[in-house]
Amino acid sequence: MAEIHKPTTANLRRLARVLAEGGLVAVPTETVYGLAANALVPSACRAIFRAKQRPLTDPLIVHVPSVAAAAKLAFINPAARKLMRALWPGPLTIVLRKRPIVPAVATAGGPTVAIRCPAHPVMRRLLRICRLPLAAPSANPFGFISPTTAAHVEAGLGKRIDHIIDGGPCSVGVESTIVDLSDPAKPEVLRVGGITAEQIAAVLGRAVPVRNHAVVAAGPLRAPGLLTRHYSPNTPLKLCARITGAMLRRAGADEGFILFAHPDGALPKTAARVEILSRHARPKEAARKLFAILHALDRAGLRQLHAELAPEIGAGIAVNDRLRRAAAKRIGR
Repeated sequence: MAEIHKPTTANLRRLARVLAEGGLVAVPTETVYGLAANALVPSACRAIFRAKQRPLTDPLIVHVPSVAAAAKLAFINPAARKLMRALWPGPLTIVLRKRPIVPAVATAGGPTVAIRCPAHPVMRRLLRICRLPLAAPSANPFGFISPTTAAHVEAGLGKRIDHIIDGGPCSVGVESTIVDLSDPAKPEVLRVGGITAEQIAAVLGRAVPVRNHAVVAAGPLRAPGLLTRHYSPNTPLKLCARITGAMLRRAGADEGFILFAHPDGALPKTAARVEILSRHARPKEAARKLFAILHALDRAGLRQLHAELAPEIGAGIAVNDRLRRAAAKRIGR
């Protein structure tokens, strides 16, 4: 079983050596916990894919401590540099043309690399100590609910990896926004997350289309997190524009409900389990709590989950994206 480490300087130095020697370490970031390895060593990257049972067609995000470190891995154009200066460190991943130093396994064999500069203080300390770019997709079995605590990582990957750094609950709670700037004349958001398209557009001084790609499986992907079915509980999940009091009153004890906000008045009496993403209808709070609530309900032995969609504004767009992918049917079902 994996050992959970406090983020002391001594522990970070020891785990930096593990990473330098090609090992895996689960790490905290502000978005979700990641499963880190030396991004420049193909065998270390392959170990991530094995531990997660992740297809090699799904590229990795490479984490760096600075713009200067990113420039060693990718060709940074002026548009990308603007975003890096304005929104890094933070929950923004930028897809750029890669340099030869980046191994093909990290990019699904493609010509671009996804790069992020995380804001979490523990992850930043680890990056400074190890002095390596770290490939770090979410630290969970591929396709299932992303982890936002060390306990989530332990439950999902604890038997497959040796080390987890406990940096506390993730403050953003959903994965980074991914913007493709490999062609700076045609920027596009590939995945919504902790940074809004409006924030990106404000920095670049132009509208940026949100493609929010969702694919079943069609060979190598441009970026991670694009599959139609992703972030998914084992328990079947249905989505609702609104969960009503009548629905809750009719529900059985084997059902779970996720409400975006607390309804007006008291919750009706119900046998079902009910969780609320944000008591005051705040999309950022909903995003922060989403995966933790999905984990808790998925462990509750329920027959069916129901989730209410958030308003399509700000972080609510990312919440709905994750819910829609979590509710998509598995291939073959």
